[in-house]
Amino acid sequence: MSGIFTVSIFQSALELGCIYALVALALFISFTILNIADLTTDGCFTLGCAVGAMVTLSGHPFLALVAALISGALAGFITAFLQTKLGVESILAGIIVNTGLYTINIAVMGFSSLINLFGCDTIFSLGKDGVPYMIFGDWYKVITVAFIVALIALALWWFLGTTLGMSIRATGDNTEMVKSSSINPTFTITVGLCLSNSLTGLSGCLIAQYQKSADINIGTGMVTLSLAALIIGQTLIGNKGSTIRRILGTILGSVLYRFIVAIALRMSVPAEALKLVSAIIVAVAIAAPYVRKKAALKKREFVNYRDNREVKENA
Repeated sequence: MSGIFTVSIFQSALELGCIYALVALALFISFTILNIADLTTDGCFTLGCAVGAMVTLSGHPFLALVAALISGALAGFITAFLQTKLGVESILAGIIVNTGLYTINIAVMGFSSLINLFGCDTIFSLGKDGVPYMIFGDWYKVITVAFIVALIALALWWFLGTTLGMSIRATGDNTEMVKSSSINPTFTITVGLCLSNSLTGLSGCLIAQYQKSADINIGTGMVTLSLAALIIGQTLIGNKGSTIRRILGTILGSVLYRFIVAIALRMSVPAEALKLVSAIIVAVAIAAPYVRKKAALKKREFVNYRDNREVKENA
């Protein structure tokens, strides 16, 4: 067991978990708060990765983060426009934008399916050459991404407590009620989807700089994997309670999911089977609340049956 649970696995799970937590937070906004199944995620993640890689390649690693945020927000805007202005169903709007983004992504990458960033400065290489490495040693990557995610989490918590943020939350709860309250749901949905996809784009940029490469297929299945992380967090923390608690639960779910994947790889699970492992994790995470509820119901039924039987026997 000591060969499986190592410091390097824990460290890697923290690094990747924090990076992918941004996508989980994006789904927290679209899926949980707005109650919209946004399938733009896969293509948007690749878009952020491609844009971030190209800007990083030009020698601007920090500007790449901003560019990825903006590109993701634009993708979210198009998805929202299809939904709110053209009457396209949310799932179909996401599929349409996701499909179109493949061509845009490969065009951004110079019609190449792979971009290498070896030899380029990234926020991680700059951290290694600077103060973070001298203070934290090999943990500088964890500190870097954790700092970024903490800033995003705090900013998201603050935003959802503003008037606009509460309007977005109300839109997800009851669109018709929002309309009667003089709140424009078109605007709140657009802002929400722009915000969520900007986080997805930022995550793609970070993973490009972390892996020092960008692949045209890197975003495949991202919506499913991030949904698993979101549900794991909700299962552990609960989908009720304060906003900051739910945000922290989403981040925790992402880290735990990456830890599970890292353990699976450490146990010599073939790379070809990783998608199957991920699908099983998703299925278990989604089914866990239902199974737990059914088990509690069966337990109550058994107790009632036992009590009734004892009463009849005593009578």
